[in-house]
Amino acid sequence: MNSRRRVHLGAVMAAGAAVLLLILLWSVIDRPARAAAGNAEDYASPLELLFSPDGTRLYVLCNQSNEVRVLDAASYSLIKTVAVGRAPRGFSLSPDGTRLFVTNSWDDTLSIIDTQTLAVVATWPVGAEPSSVVEDRGGTRLFVANRISGDVAVLAAQTGEEEKRLLAGRGASYITPSPDGSKLYVTHVYPNPHAHTTQQGNRLTPESEITVIDTARAVVVERIPLPRIAGVFHTAFSADGRLGVVAEVHPKNLVPLAHVEHGWALANTLTVFGADVGRPVEVPLDELERYASNPFDVVIAPDKSHIYVTHGGSEIVTVVDVQRLLHFIHTHPGSFAQDLSASANYVVARIPVGHNPRGAALTRDGSKLFVANRLEDTISVIDTRANRVASTITLEGPKTLSAVRRGEQTFYTARYSFQGHYGCASCHIDSTFDGLTWDLEPDGFGRDIVDNRNLEDIKDTEPYKWNGGNPNIPMECGPRTEKYFWRSENYDNLTLAALSTYVRSLPARPNRWRQASGELTAAQERGKAIFERGKDKFGNPIAVANRCSYCHSGPKGTSQKSFDVGTLKATDHASPLDTPQLTNIVLAPPYLHDGSARTLEEIWTVFNPNDKHGRTNDLTKDELNDLIEYLRTR
Repeated sequence: MNSRRRVHLGAVMAAGAAVLLLILLWSVIDRPARAAAGNAEDYASPLELLFSPDGTRLYVLCNQSNEVRVLDAASYSLIKTVAVGRAPRGFSLSPDGTRLFVTNSWDDTLSIIDTQTLAVVATWPVGAEPSSVVEDRGGTRLFVANRISGDVAVLAAQTGEEEKRLLAGRGASYITPSPDGSKLYVTHVYPNPHAHTTQQGNRLTPESEITVIDTARAVVVERIPLPRIAGVFHTAFSADGRLGVVAEVHPKNLVPLAHVEHGWALANTLTVFGADVGRPVEVPLDELERYASNPFDVVIAPDKSHIYVTHGGSEIVTVVDVQRLLHFIHTHPGSFAQDLSASANYVVARIPVGHNPRGAALTRDGSKLFVANRLEDTISVIDTRANRVASTITLEGPKTLSAVRRGEQTFYTARYSFQGHYGCASCHIDSTFDGLTWDLEPDGFGRDIVDNRNLEDIKDTEPYKWNGGNPNIPMECGPRTEKYFWRSENYDNLTLAALSTYVRSLPARPNRWRQASGELTAAQERGKAIFERGKDKFGNPIAVANRCSYCHSGPKGTSQKSFDVGTLKATDHASPLDTPQLTNIVLAPPYLHDGSARTLEEIWTVFNPNDKHGRTNDLTKDELNDLIEYLRTR
């Protein structure tokens, strides 16, 4: 055996031994961690912050403990804890400050809290995965953004009765009123679907929007385009209403990830709009070797001197000088969203805070900025004159970290990637997906394009990757991630074991298409019969290996085997494809390995001409609809 081959085999054996050790560690750590995962509500996980109108109280929305904690804004002592529904994601006060509205995203409900008694006085059903809520100035209507249905529900403010739905962007999540309350600005976390199909896959630039609603008429009056943007979060306005700013992510998913060292993977930006700029302008927050990963909340100082942006991945708050920003915009009319030197002209500070900073709130005089560190159960109090953390509020809860919690911190941070460019959560928003396709491997432009699959409930669905190349989660999250994403080997064994445990712990969100009784509707029953059928409509037998129920078998809808279903493109390396699980499949378009199918229906009407992906060419439109209705329940 020559020396080169001995070295190669030695490296393979060493890597295999390392992964084996990790699997053993992971199996040991996973047992107590799974128990800890069942008590995830013990952690507060502060997500959003809000001051009372008089500034004496600080309301803290605790996402995992399912509660609102009310703190004294001066002493930071706990006044009361108010239990709400599951996975609360957003809240707001009525204009008069007498009611606090909380969206419970996993219960599809709205909790109404009386701010005098600090008790829940009503719970109203709303749309699919409500994520934020705003009451109009007159106190007549509530507007609720629903992430799954991608719309804004308009409710009667006193009764909760739904008046109508307004179409927003895909994954509608965050609502911000204009300073005068006449308009609402709604953002969304997933890119809007494209209007047409491409046989080469979903290789088009993502498009997003800010949906503008007239509150008096409850109608959409404008859709501000956000070209090339795929994740849009909070919006803020200056007190005079002349400056609007929105936090967003600009993915560069049309080029190979080989360019990550040049900043060509994700850009973290703001879009600035309003009378002060005249036209919407995208400005970068990153700089070379110092990225600002996962911008989330944005607030503007009362005197319009500075903009503050929280960054969940980089664990910082970026401070932007408004006058310098406006000067830069007006003196640089060209596009500079990709310019990693631009931010030096207006970013004046980057303030380190805690793990996964999310919501932020300024005191009325603008002297202090409070930042919720979601994965640390703390609130950083920043002195805005000195641009430093002056104190830290520690919320009540467990002081030790479970393996799941440590893994979640690793999942959301960008510290492990090359130059802190991005983290797992940059592409798997809120531990799900981003609605994009990516060219992950350095094998040339446009080769092996892959759809980003949902992470929910992926435990025990190995192997992973579309080609089934990774046999387990430690391999998927460890060597593969370090090689292709982080460009460095920096997970120690316990870190990787904890990360793997967290990913395995991710549950599926509630399925909105299943009846509470567990019974199927008539259409779902007909679809189930098609899914499980052994003969086509003409009595011809369907080969066992070409039946839907053969490949998509088991409790999660995957046989965990690979097949050629006739969907490979000229840009793919010839290989069978892993069978994806069907858990909540309806939530995660586009479909197929390369994202070429915009909808479930297109899988069979456009991309199955030879019946290799199940026997479907004999089905009518209504029968395909029945099949899809059944798949929605998986």
